[in-house]
Amino acid sequence: MKSLKLGGRVAVTLIFVIAALAVGRQLWIHYMDDPWTRDGKVRADIVNIAPDVSGLVSEVLVRDNQTVRAGDVLFRVDRQRFRIALEQAEAALQGAKARLDQARRENDRQIRLGDAGSIQAKEQAHATLDESEASFRQATAEKDLARLNLDRSEVKATVNGTVTNLSLQPGDYVSAGTAKIALVDTDTLRVEGYFEETKLARIHVGDRAAVHLMGQSGVIEGHVESIATGIADRERTSETGLLANVNPAFTWVRLAQRVPVRIALDMVPETSRLIAGLTATVKIEDAGSKRGTEM
Repeated sequence: MKSLKLGGRVAVTLIFVIAALAVGRQLWIHYMDDPWTRDGKVRADIVNIAPDVSGLVSEVLVRDNQTVRAGDVLFRVDRQRFRIALEQAEAALQGAKARLDQARRENDRQIRLGDAGSIQAKEQAHATLDESEASFRQATAEKDLARLNLDRSEVKATVNGTVTNLSLQPGDYVSAGTAKIALVDTDTLRVEGYFEETKLARIHVGDRAAVHLMGQSGVIEGHVESIATGIADRERTSETGLLANVNPAFTWVRLAQRVPVRIALDMVPETSRLIAGLTATVKIEDAGSKRGTEM
């Protein structure tokens, strides 16, 4: 009887040990091998909108966090100066056209004179015609440039997106090429998961992915669009010379490097709010099955 009780206790103990080992193994596989990460971010391309001309801002037609479409006018630089410049260029073009017409008439007259006219007069008329044609082309280009500057005084959105962190006000002076509005390109919203290098073997382009945003319910469905092909080497210092400068220090505990994996979003629940910079948990769902088919 005692032996039966002892055997039962041993059997129960073995069952618990085996169950603990199975659970431990599953947890080990889940945390060490399964391709998932809590280190994910919602990202989007940021377009820095800069004017192509300098001047005072006369109108700001958008507000902070406003959604805009490509081609919408964001702000205007004072156009009066550019209108005056265009009028001056048009007047200069008319003068150049008049001089060109006169040079052509004189050149034609010298040609009709034939041998009766002097060679010097013919050469002078031809040279004047060439100069007038060059002046006309230059005046035409200056008019086109003045019209372009007038058109560019309206600064437009180049992509679909959302204006963010707007501080531009009417009366501000803007310089050509200096960014004044940040525009979040909503067409490029995606999630980037930073996976440990030990898990990359189970991640493939096209794999289905599930994304959970911190603090939000619902699952965002997506797929692996691409995997980064390079990350910074912290052990190597950039030098002006041609030889590598490698840090001689070595730590016994080597942490796995994190590699960005780009996730394209296929289905976003209506309850999810995509904001660039949010934290996300990313899990690659069909990596195991794809690995099995490859083997």
